[in-house]
Amino acid sequence: MARLRLEFVHEYRDRHGKPRRYFRRRGSKRIPLPGLPGSTEFMEAYQAALAGVSAPNAIGASRTKPGTMNAAIVGYYQSVAFRELASGTQRKYRHVLEHMRNEVGERQIAGLEQSLIVKRLSPLKPAASRNWLKVIRALLDFAVAEGFRTNNPARDIRPRKYKEQSHHAWTAEEIAQFEAYYPIGSAPRLAFALLLYTMQRRGDVIRMGPQHIRDGEIYIKQQKTGAELVLPIRPELQAVIDATPCRHLTFLTADSGRPFTGDYFSRQFREWCDAAGLPGSCNAHGLRHTGAYRLANDRATAHQVMAWGGWKSLQQVQRYTKAADQRHNARQAVGLDREQPVANLTSKSG
Repeated sequence: MARLRLEFVHEYRDRHGKPRRYFRRRGSKRIPLPGLPGSTEFMEAYQAALAGVSAPNAIGASRTKPGTMNAAIVGYYQSVAFRELASGTQRKYRHVLEHMRNEVGERQIAGLEQSLIVKRLSPLKPAASRNWLKVIRALLDFAVAEGFRTNNPARDIRPRKYKEQSHHAWTAEEIAQFEAYYPIGSAPRLAFALLLYTMQRRGDVIRMGPQHIRDGEIYIKQQKTGAELVLPIRPELQAVIDATPCRHLTFLTADSGRPFTGDYFSRQFREWCDAAGLPGSCNAHGLRHTGAYRLANDRATAHQVMAWGGWKSLQQVQRYTKAADQRHNARQAVGLDREQPVANLTSKSG
């Protein structure tokens, strides 16, 4: 029978041989978890601990008054809708919801009017405002479903427009500069190759390991979307993997030998780029965009680019193929041969 594995849950047997389970996150106190893993009692206490609030039957739980924003947020954390979100999305939602708890936690959720929501969103930058609105809508949808209120006023608020900032796609010179500074066999070069040749997000790259490779292909389940991808391993990537020692379940590990967290990996990659003399615009996520541009410049279709990156819609990848098509058509119009792509996927890298 499959064993339920939950983050931050630790188990031991006491001196009487009875199993004890508790929730322990670094920097916080240990929280006992009652019942058997998977039971309603256990999961309610676990979700409450994740949310940073008291379990329903714990000391101080009575301070969460029924009908308040506090109570609605605690209930939302325990809902199926919230639990089905990706872990990274849950963290982003909690960031917004905990701000709301601190600001208006004692306010009755039934009295939350549209004008108050607009007032709270107005000082935020457009991108942050859109993110907050998305979370508030989800919370109030839950409140309506649970009968805490009869409508969702956030649904009628129009998201603010903003121009999304695209990540910098590395140039051929920047790629060559990084590769010249970090030879094949080094950890930075392996991280770089995994990002560039798989076109995956940092959260997926830091979880990759030898067990994900079978018959010359790498099997990936994207953390953000849940999409399952099977990608052929480029010869350039295989050469780097073969030359780099790996004694762990993940290809990339921190100095402690443990797997990276997403934020720690981003800081480490920034340090590697700085040491190589690269500008601040060069970052890990930019290599995902670089890979998409390379495919598009090599005449890959939008569907092919989407399949590699695991994007959910053509609209997300058409900007890459549109730019490549414009460049190709412009050069053909004056009878010029196509230039070497920014960094051709079929080119050999040293």
